[in-house]
Amino acid sequence: MNDQAMSNSIRLCLVLHNHQPIGNFDGVFEQAYQDSYLPFLDVFDRFSDAIKIGLHTSGPLMEWLDLHHPEYLDRLAAHVRSGRIEIIGGVFYEAILTMIPGRDRVGQIRTYTQWLENRLGATIGGMWMPERVWEQQLTSDIAEAGIRYTLLDDFHFKNAGVQQDDLYGYYVTEEAGKLLSIFPGSERMRYLLPFAPPQDTIAYLRGIAENHPNSVVVFGDDGEKFGTWPDTKAHVYDRGWLNDFFTALEKNKDWIHTTTLAEAVDGLPPVGKVFLPEGSYREMTEWVLPVPQQVAYEDLVHELEHEPNWPRIKQFVRGGYWRNFKVRYPETDEMYSRMMAVSQRLDAARRQSDVDQAQLDLAQTELYRGQCNCSYWHGAFGGVYLPHLRNAVYTALIAADNLIDAAVGQPASYIDAEAADFNFDARQEIKLVDEKLLALFAPAQGGMMYELDVRTICHNLLATLTRRPEAYHRKVLAGPSAAGGDVASIHDRVVFKQEGLDERLQYDSYARKSLIDHFYDNDVAPELVANGEAQERGDFVDGAYEAKIRRNPDRIQVQMYREGNAWGVPLKITKGVTLSAGSSTLEIAYLIEGVPQDQPMHFAVEMNFAGLPSGADDRYFHQGSDPLGQLGERLDLHEMTTLGMTDQWLGIDVRWEADQPTSMWTFPIETVSQSEGGFELVHQSVALMPHWWIQGDKEGRWSVTMKLEIDTTLAESRMPSAEVAATT
Repeated sequence: MNDQAMSNSIRLCLVLHNHQPIGNFDGVFEQAYQDSYLPFLDVFDRFSDAIKIGLHTSGPLMEWLDLHHPEYLDRLAAHVRSGRIEIIGGVFYEAILTMIPGRDRVGQIRTYTQWLENRLGATIGGMWMPERVWEQQLTSDIAEAGIRYTLLDDFHFKNAGVQQDDLYGYYVTEEAGKLLSIFPGSERMRYLLPFAPPQDTIAYLRGIAENHPNSVVVFGDDGEKFGTWPDTKAHVYDRGWLNDFFTALEKNKDWIHTTTLAEAVDGLPPVGKVFLPEGSYREMTEWVLPVPQQVAYEDLVHELEHEPNWPRIKQFVRGGYWRNFKVRYPETDEMYSRMMAVSQRLDAARRQSDVDQAQLDLAQTELYRGQCNCSYWHGAFGGVYLPHLRNAVYTALIAADNLIDAAVGQPASYIDAEAADFNFDARQEIKLVDEKLLALFAPAQGGMMYELDVRTICHNLLATLTRRPEAYHRKVLAGPSAAGGDVASIHDRVVFKQEGLDERLQYDSYARKSLIDHFYDNDVAPELVANGEAQERGDFVDGAYEAKIRRNPDRIQVQMYREGNAWGVPLKITKGVTLSAGSSTLEIAYLIEGVPQDQPMHFAVEMNFAGLPSGADDRYFHQGSDPLGQLGERLDLHEMTTLGMTDQWLGIDVRWEADQPTSMWTFPIETVSQSEGGFELVHQSVALMPHWWIQGDKEGRWSVTMKLEIDTTLAESRMPSAEVAATT
């Protein structure tokens, strides 16, 4: 090697992040393994030790691989021993660190480090930062957990004022006297690999080597880009892109030295010290913006990106703050709040004497699983829009709650209620709980019931999602487009997974929860109600209710009331939800006062139920033993007092009944959302809406009593006896 080549060499760190979330379907794990993880390793094996990589595999995926493909992990362990693969650690169940308490940050990182050391023989010095979500105060917790270095995007560094020419190395940062080294991952490399020809990447690296000899360039991105993302399997493997890329690196190994982050940290001093502002990767900061600002942002970028001054302007352009996903999607805030309650309860239980620590250890694992980030946000992937991911979070959190009950010796049968600010909105909510059900009510938000946990099967029947506008709905309205002859990034694809999605865009003006109180025109069309287009004639849907708890030794009632109006007529609604100890039935009573005697008012109570999908014959409505169609059916029933919903796969039967005949609408709540494969229609919940044309008695009063009975006998019959005991 001549002196010029020596002086113009660079270090290239290739870091892959392989991840599948808690709750993803087993077939999706397997497909990703066959399309991405396995063929990548097969190609990697054909090359010499001149090619090294860093590999982060998230805990949920790693556990699945250990169970289904242990031979793959054995191959990784061999590469760890040879020094060709550095295993990057991280948060065991891929929680975004800013979303969980410090004790859980340290606990998740340390637990995963130990797992990786035991299974792969790896020495863990670095970690993957989930979704590259960063806040400076994380530094001390990460360092306390035993991590020396991590990688973020160059976007983070540019937001701190670091110029492009200073991004070819790593920096050190500090918090409370604790240090952490941080590498800037190249956004340019993220878009080159694997979409551009390998020669383009070599040319890009040559330019860096000529201008910044002896520097470090870092690529850090999803391993699923190499086979799992749409069209990439054929591109990366069948047409040989990855083989060609590694071949190109080997041919240029005299000046491109592929290396690991550990070798770079140990072999080079930091470029300097830096303190990074909060942030994530660039696209994430755009997705978190409110829709009007997101649309304006996109339009502004498209308007200016071809201007001569755009490169100078771009460095000062930033999107939003990641935590505001909890504002954009209140459903994620509900999951977060529930997770925090479980974490706090577990921490308190740890401090008690005479508790079963083994049960608390199991609860801790379930808590960590319930912190998996994927359903807490939405961007190019389905995220919060995917019901099975939301359900998986609640399944884990409810299981953790059950295990804490067992650990602290909660009686086999009990009932309790509590008023507190459970969702951190400076207003009181009410929790009603026994060993079979847990219900949460928000009096200040229409007196709605916003969570209903069926503890026997660890399922939240109110893990619903409200239909709302998205910036990408502009693309849906414009119609599908092909990606063209070349493989395209998921950010550039416009593909419809079903026809007619532009006609399915519907939006709600309120949260699709339960015990939502509506007044409609007497002749309102059912389709307007289902589409969220019916005009509200009252102010009860999201109006504030007063609330109190009425207690008996074995029976507790949450009573909520509001004085409002419908059509300008003053009305008072009182609704009470009663739970008896040992029961899985909610008794729901309504009393409306001030109802005219001479004119009917159209009153409806909306209830939504999540996790009961449509499109399957074993998931159906019924009256007694008479089936009425799949759960996605729109029904318009009259003079009825009972209706059931059965999900045989889940093993649950939800039965509604009333003490006087009523009419009933049922309809599905469906969203048009974005995924890596394109735009798709997703079933979110089943709406039941009993409705009456009410008239007051001689005192201007009208009342009805309903029951909601939840039967999980079928599910419990399938469980091992120990599992039944753990959930009750």
